[in-house]
Amino acid sequence: MKTHHYIFLTTPLFVIVFYDQDMGLNLGILAIVYALLTLFKTSERNRTRTFLILFVTSILSSFAFIWYRDFPSLLAVVSSILLLGYRSRNRKLKILFLIPVFIINSFTSIFRFFSFDAWLPKRNVSGVWQKTLAFVVIPLVFISIFFGIYSAGSDHFAALFTDYELDIDVWQLICLSVLGFFIAFNYWNYAVERFIYKNNYLLDDHFNDQSKVQKATYSFLDLDAERTSGVISFICLNILLVFFIITYNYEQFYEVSKTPVQLSEETHERVNAVIMSIVMAVMVIMFYFKSGFNFDPKAKLMKMLARIWIILNAVLVLSAALKNYEYIITYGYTYKRLGVFAFLLLALIGLALTFIKIQKQKRNAFLFNVMTWYFYGTILACSYVNWGGIITSQNMKRKDFAVEYHLEQISFSERRLLKYADEKNDLQLKKKILNKVKEEKTKPFLSKILYYETLKE
Repeated sequence: MKTHHYIFLTTPLFVIVFYDQDMGLNLGILAIVYALLTLFKTSERNRTRTFLILFVTSILSSFAFIWYRDFPSLLAVVSSILLLGYRSRNRKLKILFLIPVFIINSFTSIFRFFSFDAWLPKRNVSGVWQKTLAFVVIPLVFISIFFGIYSAGSDHFAALFTDYELDIDVWQLICLSVLGFFIAFNYWNYAVERFIYKNNYLLDDHFNDQSKVQKATYSFLDLDAERTSGVISFICLNILLVFFIITYNYEQFYEVSKTPVQLSEETHERVNAVIMSIVMAVMVIMFYFKSGFNFDPKAKLMKMLARIWIILNAVLVLSAALKNYEYIITYGYTYKRLGVFAFLLLALIGLALTFIKIQKQKRNAFLFNVMTWYFYGTILACSYVNWGGIITSQNMKRKDFAVEYHLEQISFSERRLLKYADEKNDLQLKKKILNKVKEEKTKPFLSKILYYETLKE
Protein backbone atom coordinates (compact mmCIF):
# COMPACT_ATOMS: atom_id res chain seq x y z
CA MET A 1 0.00 0.00 0.00
CA LYS A 2 1.05 3.57 -0.69
CA THR A 3 1.06 6.48 1.74
CA HIS A 4 -2.35 7.77 0.62
CA HIS A 5 -3.87 4.33 1.24
CA TYR A 6 -2.79 4.45 4.90
CA ILE A 7 -4.16 7.99 5.26
CA PHE A 8 -7.54 7.17 3.71
CA LEU A 9 -7.77 3.95 5.71
CA THR A 10 -7.05 5.38 9.17
CA THR A 11 -9.08 8.59 8.72
CA PRO A 12 -12.52 6.86 8.49
CA LEU A 13 -11.39 4.43 11.20
CA PHE A 14 -10.79 7.42 13.50
CA VAL A 15 -14.28 8.74 12.75
CA ILE A 16 -15.90 5.34 13.32
CA VAL A 17 -14.31 4.66 16.71
CA PHE A 18 -14.73 8.19 18.09
CA TYR A 19 -18.14 9.22 16.73
CA ASP A 20 -20.50 9.88 19.65
CA GLN A 21 -18.06 8.22 22.06
CA ASP A 22 -15.90 9.24 25.01
CA MET A 23 -12.24 8.36 24.99
CA GLY A 24 -11.74 4.77 26.08
CA LEU A 25 -11.30 1.51 24.21
CA ASN A 26 -11.44 3.44 20.95
CA LEU A 27 -8.06 5.15 21.37
CA GLY A 28 -6.42 1.89 22.38
CA ILE A 29 -7.90 0.09 19.35
CA LEU A 30 -6.82 2.93 17.04
CA ALA A 31 -3.29 2.87 18.48
CA ILE A 32 -3.02 -0.91 17.96
CA VAL A 33 -4.11 -0.51 14.33
CA TYR A 34 -1.57 2.27 13.82
CA ALA A 35 1.19 0.12 15.37
CA LEU A 36 0.34 -2.92 13.21
CA LEU A 37 0.14 -0.84 10.02
CA THR A 38 3.45 0.83 10.90
CA LEU A 39 5.08 -2.60 11.32
CA PHE A 40 3.64 -3.68 7.97
CA LYS A 41 4.73 -0.46 6.23
CA THR A 42 8.28 -0.33 7.63
CA SER A 43 11.04 -1.73 5.45
CA GLU A 44 13.25 -4.56 6.71
CA ARG A 45 16.18 -2.15 6.80
CA ASN A 46 14.49 0.02 9.43
CA ARG A 47 13.16 -2.85 11.56
CA THR A 48 15.96 -2.49 14.07
CA ARG A 49 15.93 -3.83 17.62
CA THR A 50 14.88 -0.38 18.88
CA PHE A 51 11.99 -0.30 16.41
CA LEU A 52 10.77 -3.76 17.46
CA ILE A 53 10.99 -2.82 21.15
CA LEU A 54 8.95 0.32 20.43
CA PHE A 55 6.40 -1.81 18.55
CA VAL A 56 5.97 -4.04 21.62
CA THR A 57 5.73 -1.06 24.00
CA SER A 58 3.17 0.57 21.67
CA ILE A 59 0.96 -2.52 21.84
CA LEU A 60 1.40 -2.80 25.62
CA SER A 61 0.70 0.93 26.09
CA SER A 62 -2.46 0.58 23.99
CA PHE A 63 -3.70 -2.21 26.25
CA ALA A 64 -2.72 -0.15 29.31
CA PHE A 65 -4.89 2.71 28.05
CA ILE A 66 -7.75 0.31 27.29
CA TRP A 67 -7.45 -0.98 30.85
CA TYR A 68 -6.97 2.29 32.78
CA ARG A 69 -7.67 5.28 30.51
CA ASP A 70 -5.77 7.73 32.70
CA PHE A 71 -3.22 10.43 31.94
CA PRO A 72 -0.06 8.28 32.35
CA SER A 73 -1.42 5.62 29.98
CA LEU A 74 -2.49 8.35 27.51
CA LEU A 75 1.00 9.85 27.63
CA ALA A 76 2.53 6.38 27.20
CA VAL A 77 0.46 5.39 24.18
CA VAL A 78 0.91 8.74 22.40
CA SER A 79 4.68 8.85 22.99
CA SER A 80 5.04 5.16 22.00
CA ILE A 81 3.18 5.59 18.71
CA LEU A 82 5.07 8.79 17.86
CA LEU A 83 8.41 7.13 18.62
CA LEU A 84 7.42 4.08 16.58
CA GLY A 85 6.45 6.17 13.55
CA TYR A 86 9.61 8.25 13.89
CA ARG A 87 11.88 5.21 14.10
CA SER A 88 10.12 3.48 11.20
CA ARG A 89 11.51 6.08 8.79
CA ASN A 90 14.62 7.39 10.55
CA ARG A 91 16.77 4.74 12.20
CA LYS A 92 19.80 7.02 12.65
CA LEU A 93 18.14 10.37 13.39
CA LYS A 94 18.50 11.26 17.08
CA ILE A 95 15.41 10.81 19.20
CA LEU A 96 15.66 14.38 20.54
CA PHE A 97 14.56 15.66 17.13
CA LEU A 98 11.21 13.87 17.49
CA ILE A 99 9.33 16.80 19.04
CA PRO A 100 10.72 19.47 16.62
CA VAL A 101 9.89 17.25 13.63
CA PHE A 102 6.26 16.75 14.61
CA ILE A 103 5.77 20.37 15.68
CA ILE A 104 7.13 21.62 12.35
CA ASN A 105 4.95 19.12 10.47
CA SER A 106 1.84 20.24 12.36
CA PHE A 107 2.37 23.83 11.20
CA THR A 108 3.37 22.95 7.63
CA SER A 109 0.70 20.27 7.08
CA ILE A 110 -1.67 22.68 5.31
CA PHE A 111 1.02 23.47 2.72
CA ARG A 112 2.07 19.85 2.33
CA PHE A 113 -1.57 18.85 1.85
CA PHE A 114 -1.82 20.94 -1.31
CA SER A 115 1.38 19.40 -2.67
CA PHE A 116 -0.69 16.57 -4.11
CA ASP A 117 2.11 15.19 -6.23
CA ALA A 118 4.10 14.44 -3.10
CA TRP A 119 1.55 12.15 -1.44
CA LEU A 120 -1.09 11.24 -4.04
CA PRO A 121 -0.34 8.90 -6.96
CA LYS A 122 0.42 10.75 -10.19
CA ARG A 123 -1.42 8.08 -12.14
CA ASN A 124 -3.60 5.17 -11.19
CA VAL A 125 -1.37 2.16 -10.63
CA SER A 126 -4.02 -0.22 -9.34
CA GLY A 127 -7.62 -0.56 -10.51
CA VAL A 128 -9.06 0.01 -7.03
CA TRP A 129 -8.68 3.80 -7.10
CA GLN A 130 -10.00 3.96 -10.66
CA LYS A 131 -13.04 1.81 -9.84
CA THR A 132 -13.78 3.82 -6.71
CA LEU A 133 -13.64 7.05 -8.69
CA ALA A 134 -15.69 5.68 -11.61
CA PHE A 135 -18.28 3.63 -9.70
CA VAL A 136 -18.73 5.68 -6.50
CA VAL A 137 -17.37 9.23 -6.52
CA ILE A 138 -18.49 10.43 -9.98
CA PRO A 139 -22.03 8.90 -9.79
CA LEU A 140 -22.41 10.31 -6.26
CA VAL A 141 -21.56 13.82 -7.50
CA PHE A 142 -24.10 13.59 -10.35
CA ILE A 143 -26.81 12.17 -8.06
CA SER A 144 -26.27 14.99 -5.56
CA ILE A 145 -26.54 17.68 -8.28
CA PHE A 146 -29.68 16.29 -9.87
CA PHE A 147 -31.22 15.55 -6.47
CA GLY A 148 -30.95 19.24 -5.67
CA ILE A 149 -32.51 20.18 -9.05
CA TYR A 150 -35.42 17.73 -8.75
CA SER A 151 -36.09 18.64 -5.09
CA ALA A 152 -36.36 22.31 -6.04
CA GLY A 153 -38.85 21.46 -8.83
CA SER A 154 -41.12 19.06 -6.91
CA ASP A 155 -42.20 19.27 -3.27
CA HIS A 156 -43.56 15.71 -3.35
CA PHE A 157 -40.23 14.40 -4.67
CA ALA A 158 -38.36 16.27 -1.94
CA ALA A 159 -40.83 14.97 0.69
CA LEU A 160 -39.89 11.39 -0.16
CA PHE A 161 -36.49 12.06 1.40
CA THR A 162 -36.99 14.96 3.81
CA ASP A 163 -39.68 13.14 5.82
CA TYR A 164 -36.97 10.81 7.09
CA GLU A 165 -34.61 12.15 9.70
CA LEU A 166 -31.17 10.64 10.16
CA ASP A 167 -29.81 10.84 13.68
CA ILE A 168 -26.37 12.11 12.62
CA ASP A 169 -24.42 14.96 14.18
CA VAL A 170 -23.04 16.51 11.01
CA TRP A 171 -20.72 18.96 12.77
CA GLN A 172 -19.22 16.22 14.94
CA LEU A 173 -18.75 14.11 11.82
CA ILE A 174 -16.97 16.96 10.03
CA CYS A 175 -14.74 17.79 13.02
CA LEU A 176 -13.77 14.16 13.57
CA SER A 177 -13.03 13.75 9.85
CA VAL A 178 -10.77 16.81 9.82
CA LEU A 179 -9.00 15.77 13.05
CA GLY A 180 -8.65 12.16 11.90
CA PHE A 181 -7.21 13.25 8.55
CA PHE A 182 -4.85 15.72 10.27
CA ILE A 183 -3.49 12.98 12.54
CA ALA A 184 -3.24 10.38 9.75
CA PHE A 185 -1.67 12.82 7.29
CA ASN A 186 1.01 13.98 9.74
CA TYR A 187 1.74 10.46 10.96
CA TRP A 188 2.02 8.70 7.61
CA ASN A 189 3.32 11.61 5.56
CA TYR A 190 5.55 13.65 7.85
CA ALA A 191 8.67 15.28 6.43
CA VAL A 192 12.03 15.89 8.06
CA GLU A 193 13.52 19.23 7.12
CA ARG A 194 16.99 19.25 5.58
CA PHE A 195 18.52 21.38 8.33
CA ILE A 196 17.60 18.68 10.90
CA TYR A 197 19.46 16.03 8.91
CA LYS A 198 22.43 18.38 8.58
CA ASN A 199 22.57 19.02 12.34
CA ASN A 200 22.02 15.42 13.43
CA TYR A 201 25.76 15.02 14.07
CA LEU A 202 25.56 17.63 16.85
CA LEU A 203 23.77 15.05 19.03
CA ASP A 204 26.30 12.26 18.53
CA ASP A 205 27.42 10.50 21.72
CA HIS A 206 31.11 10.42 20.78
CA PHE A 207 33.62 13.16 20.01
CA ASN A 208 35.08 13.46 16.54
CA ASP A 209 38.81 13.90 15.96
CA GLN A 210 38.50 17.68 15.64
CA SER A 211 36.88 17.95 19.09
CA LYS A 212 39.79 16.11 20.70
CA VAL A 213 42.22 18.91 19.88
CA GLN A 214 43.42 20.71 23.00
CA LYS A 215 42.40 24.36 22.80
CA ALA A 216 40.96 27.05 25.02
CA THR A 217 37.18 27.34 25.11
CA TYR A 218 37.19 31.14 25.35
CA SER A 219 39.50 33.74 23.82
CA PHE A 220 39.81 35.60 27.12
CA LEU A 221 40.83 32.47 29.10
CA ASP A 222 43.79 30.25 28.17
CA LEU A 223 43.84 26.48 28.65
CA ASP A 224 45.86 26.44 31.88
CA ALA A 225 43.69 29.12 33.48
CA GLU A 226 40.52 27.28 32.51
CA ARG A 227 41.87 24.00 33.93
CA THR A 228 42.89 25.69 37.18
CA SER A 229 39.46 27.34 37.36
CA GLY A 230 37.85 23.90 37.15
CA VAL A 231 40.05 22.48 39.92
CA ILE A 232 39.35 25.43 42.26
CA SER A 233 35.61 25.28 41.48
CA PHE A 234 35.32 21.55 42.19
CA ILE A 235 37.36 21.79 45.42
CA CYS A 236 35.10 24.58 46.70
CA LEU A 237 31.93 22.80 45.55
CA ASN A 238 32.98 19.55 47.23
CA ILE A 239 33.63 21.34 50.54
CA LEU A 240 30.33 23.22 50.23
CA LEU A 241 28.42 20.01 49.44
CA VAL A 242 29.93 18.14 52.43
CA PHE A 243 28.69 20.86 54.80
CA PHE A 244 25.30 20.89 53.06
CA ILE A 245 24.91 17.10 53.42
CA ILE A 246 25.72 17.34 57.15
CA THR A 247 23.23 20.16 57.82
CA TYR A 248 20.64 18.60 55.49
CA ASN A 249 20.69 15.29 57.33
CA TYR A 250 20.72 16.96 60.73
CA GLU A 251 17.60 18.96 59.87
CA GLN A 252 15.88 15.87 58.52
CA PHE A 253 16.66 13.29 61.16
CA TYR A 254 17.59 15.07 64.38
CA GLU A 255 15.43 18.20 64.65
CA VAL A 256 12.32 18.33 66.84
CA SER A 257 9.24 16.64 65.34
CA LYS A 258 6.80 18.93 63.55
CA THR A 259 3.18 18.77 62.47
CA PRO A 260 2.33 16.62 59.40
CA VAL A 261 1.60 19.74 57.31
CA GLN A 262 4.91 21.39 58.22
CA LEU A 263 6.80 18.13 57.65
CA SER A 264 5.11 17.67 54.27
CA GLU A 265 6.01 21.17 53.12
CA GLU A 266 9.60 20.91 54.33
CA THR A 267 10.06 17.45 52.79
CA HIS A 268 8.92 18.64 49.36
CA GLU A 269 11.00 21.82 49.61
CA ARG A 270 14.11 19.82 50.48
CA VAL A 271 13.50 17.29 47.73
CA ASN A 272 13.07 20.15 45.25
CA ALA A 273 16.35 21.61 46.51
CA VAL A 274 18.09 18.24 46.04
CA ILE A 275 16.77 17.82 42.49
CA MET A 276 17.75 21.40 41.60
CA SER A 277 21.20 20.75 43.11
CA ILE A 278 21.61 17.63 40.95
CA VAL A 279 20.55 19.49 37.80
CA MET A 280 23.03 22.29 38.51
CA ALA A 281 25.75 19.76 39.32
CA VAL A 282 25.30 18.04 35.97
CA MET A 283 25.30 21.42 34.18
CA VAL A 284 28.57 22.45 35.87
CA ILE A 285 30.22 19.18 34.81
CA MET A 286 28.85 19.64 31.28
CA PHE A 287 30.36 23.15 31.27
CA TYR A 288 33.87 21.94 32.09
CA PHE A 289 33.83 18.61 30.23
CA LYS A 290 32.26 19.70 26.98
CA SER A 291 35.25 19.13 24.69
CA GLY A 292 39.02 19.20 25.11
CA PHE A 293 39.19 18.55 28.86
CA ASN A 294 37.84 15.05 28.28
CA PHE A 295 41.19 14.22 26.63
CA ASP A 296 43.47 16.56 28.55
CA PRO A 297 46.23 14.50 30.29
CA LYS A 298 46.74 17.36 32.77
CA ALA A 299 43.08 17.34 33.85
CA LYS A 300 43.33 14.18 36.00
CA LEU A 301 42.87 16.12 39.25
CA MET A 302 39.82 17.93 37.90
CA LYS A 303 38.31 14.61 36.75
CA MET A 304 38.91 13.06 40.17
CA LEU A 305 37.29 16.02 41.94
CA ALA A 306 34.32 15.85 39.55
CA ARG A 307 33.85 12.14 40.31
CA ILE A 308 33.95 12.85 44.06
CA TRP A 309 31.34 15.56 43.57
CA ILE A 310 29.09 13.13 41.69
CA ILE A 311 29.41 10.57 44.50
CA LEU A 312 28.59 13.21 47.13
CA ASN A 313 25.53 14.26 45.15
CA ALA A 314 24.47 10.59 45.03
CA VAL A 315 24.76 10.50 48.85
CA LEU A 316 22.51 13.56 48.97
CA VAL A 317 19.92 11.81 46.78
CA LEU A 318 19.98 8.71 48.98
CA SER A 319 19.49 10.90 52.09
CA ALA A 320 16.41 12.49 50.51
CA ALA A 321 15.08 9.06 49.51
CA LEU A 322 15.56 7.74 53.04
CA LYS A 323 13.66 10.69 54.49
CA ASN A 324 10.85 10.24 51.98
CA TYR A 325 10.63 6.55 52.93
CA GLU A 326 10.43 7.51 56.62
CA TYR A 327 7.71 10.02 55.73
CA ILE A 328 5.71 7.31 53.93
CA ILE A 329 6.06 4.88 56.86
CA THR A 330 4.78 7.58 59.22
CA TYR A 331 1.93 9.08 57.18
CA GLY A 332 1.15 6.58 54.43
CA TYR A 333 1.45 6.32 50.65
CA THR A 334 0.32 9.01 48.19
CA TYR A 335 0.95 9.70 44.50
CA LYS A 336 3.26 12.61 45.35
CA ARG A 337 5.40 10.55 47.72
CA LEU A 338 5.82 7.81 45.15
CA GLY A 339 6.53 10.52 42.57
CA VAL A 340 9.36 11.78 44.77
CA PHE A 341 11.00 8.34 44.52
CA ALA A 342 10.63 8.46 40.73
CA PHE A 343 12.30 11.88 40.49
CA LEU A 344 15.09 10.87 42.85
CA LEU A 345 15.68 7.68 40.86
CA LEU A 346 15.96 9.70 37.65
CA ALA A 347 18.35 12.08 39.42
CA LEU A 348 20.50 9.12 40.50
CA ILE A 349 20.49 7.76 36.93
CA GLY A 350 21.49 11.21 35.66
CA LEU A 351 24.46 11.24 38.06
CA ALA A 352 25.48 7.73 37.00
CA LEU A 353 25.36 8.74 33.33
CA THR A 354 27.43 11.85 34.12
CA PHE A 355 30.02 9.63 35.78
CA ILE A 356 30.05 7.42 32.66
CA LYS A 357 30.35 10.52 30.45
CA ILE A 358 33.56 11.53 32.24
CA GLN A 359 34.91 7.97 32.46
CA LYS A 360 34.18 7.05 28.82
CA GLN A 361 34.91 10.54 27.42
CA LYS A 362 31.49 11.11 25.84
CA ARG A 363 29.85 14.31 24.64
CA ASN A 364 27.20 16.23 26.57
CA ALA A 365 24.61 15.06 24.04
CA PHE A 366 25.11 11.53 25.40
CA LEU A 367 23.36 12.58 28.62
CA PHE A 368 20.31 13.95 26.79
CA ASN A 369 20.09 11.03 24.36
CA VAL A 370 20.14 8.38 27.07
CA MET A 371 18.06 10.28 29.65
CA THR A 372 15.29 10.67 27.05
CA TRP A 373 14.92 6.89 26.97
CA TYR A 374 14.90 6.70 30.78
CA PHE A 375 12.12 9.31 30.91
CA TYR A 376 10.22 7.26 28.36
CA GLY A 377 10.74 4.14 30.48
CA THR A 378 9.40 6.03 33.52
CA ILE A 379 6.27 6.97 31.58
CA LEU A 380 5.77 3.32 30.63
CA ALA A 381 6.20 2.19 34.25
CA CYS A 382 3.64 4.76 35.40
CA SER A 383 1.12 3.56 32.80
CA TYR A 384 1.50 -0.20 33.18
CA VAL A 385 1.22 -0.40 36.98
CA ASN A 386 -1.92 0.25 39.03
CA TRP A 387 -0.28 2.61 41.50
CA GLY A 388 -3.67 3.53 42.96
CA GLY A 389 -4.26 -0.11 43.87
CA ILE A 390 -0.80 -0.34 45.48
CA ILE A 391 -1.37 2.86 47.49
CA THR A 392 -4.77 1.65 48.71
CA SER A 393 -3.57 -1.87 49.59
CA GLN A 394 -0.65 -0.50 51.60
CA ASN A 395 -2.65 2.19 53.39
CA MET A 396 -5.39 -0.30 54.28
CA LYS A 397 -2.97 -1.77 56.82
CA ARG A 398 -2.90 1.51 58.73
CA LYS A 399 -5.16 2.37 61.65
CA ASP A 400 -5.77 5.87 60.25
CA PHE A 401 -6.91 4.59 56.83
CA ALA A 402 -8.97 7.36 55.16
CA VAL A 403 -11.64 5.51 53.17
CA GLU A 404 -13.30 8.52 51.52
CA TYR A 405 -9.96 9.92 50.39
CA HIS A 406 -9.03 6.69 48.65
CA LEU A 407 -12.47 6.36 47.08
CA GLU A 408 -12.50 9.89 45.65
CA GLN A 409 -8.83 10.82 45.13
CA ILE A 410 -7.07 7.52 44.36
CA SER A 411 -7.76 6.03 40.93
CA PHE A 412 -8.57 2.35 40.38
CA SER A 413 -8.76 1.59 44.10
CA GLU A 414 -12.23 0.01 43.88
CA ARG A 415 -11.08 -3.62 43.92
CA ARG A 416 -9.11 -3.10 47.13
CA LEU A 417 -11.87 -1.03 48.70
CA LEU A 418 -14.46 -3.75 47.97
CA LYS A 419 -12.23 -6.19 49.80
CA TYR A 420 -11.91 -3.71 52.66
CA ALA A 421 -15.71 -3.20 52.78
CA ASP A 422 -16.24 -6.96 52.97
CA GLU A 423 -13.69 -7.30 55.78
CA LYS A 424 -15.30 -4.45 57.77
CA ASN A 425 -18.84 -5.43 56.73
CA ASP A 426 -19.39 -1.83 55.59
CA LEU A 427 -22.50 -2.07 53.38
CA GLN A 428 -22.70 1.68 52.78
CA LEU A 429 -19.13 1.82 51.41
CA LYS A 430 -19.79 -1.23 49.26
CA LYS A 431 -22.90 0.41 47.82
CA LYS A 432 -20.96 3.57 46.89
CA ILE A 433 -18.28 1.57 45.14
CA LEU A 434 -20.75 -0.61 43.24
CA ASN A 435 -22.71 2.46 42.11
CA LYS A 436 -19.51 3.92 40.68
CA VAL A 437 -18.69 0.63 38.96
CA LYS A 438 -22.22 0.37 37.56
CA GLU A 439 -22.00 3.90 36.17
CA GLU A 440 -18.76 3.04 34.36
CA LYS A 441 -20.22 -0.20 32.98
CA THR A 442 -23.23 1.57 31.44
CA LYS A 443 -21.02 3.58 29.06
CA PRO A 444 -21.01 2.64 25.33
CA PHE A 445 -18.63 -0.16 24.39
CA LEU A 446 -15.94 2.02 22.76
CA SER A 447 -15.98 4.40 25.74
CA LYS A 448 -15.50 1.71 28.37
CA ILE A 449 -12.58 1.19 30.75
CA LEU A 450 -11.81 -2.51 30.96
CA TYR A 451 -10.65 -2.27 34.57
CA TYR A 452 -14.25 -1.71 35.69
CA GLU A 453 -15.52 -4.51 33.45
CA THR A 454 -13.53 -6.99 35.54
CA LEU A 455 -15.24 -5.93 38.77
CA LYS A 456 -18.32 -7.84 39.84
CA GLU A 457 -21.35 -5.77 40.80
